[in-house]
Amino acid sequence: MSMTEQQTLQRLAGIIESRKLANGGNPDSSYVARLFAKGDDAILKKIGEEATETVMAAKDARVSGDSTKLLYECADLWFHTLVMLAQYDLTPQQILDELARREGISGIEEKAARKDELRDRDETKKTD
Repeated sequence: MSMTEQQTLQRLAGIIESRKLANGGNPDSSYVARLFAKGDDAILKKIGEEATETVMAAKDARVSGDSTKLLYECADLWFHTLVMLAQYDLTPQQILDELARREGISGIEEKAARKDELRDRDETKKTD
């Protein structure tokens, strides 16, 4: 990822962060502040809607050969995912760091390791 791309994500994340109610975001004048005011469920519902629209746009692109709508829907999904990250005090850099950590690791092995970790955590809870 180029520095310009990282800067775009960081800049957008900063704007989203500034829209939090605790940072002075105004739901009357900001769509993002309105989402924050509605809470987690509204943000998560919006991500679900955008994910569905992205899938439908991909299917349309497969048939038509035109991926323009897919690009727009994917941007909407990414944007709303950034809002969700901010809601949970996470940053795009943390996601990039996690992706970098996984680079070169087999997806099958990584998924199996996560299952083992969850199983171990559940067993620890049972014994506590």
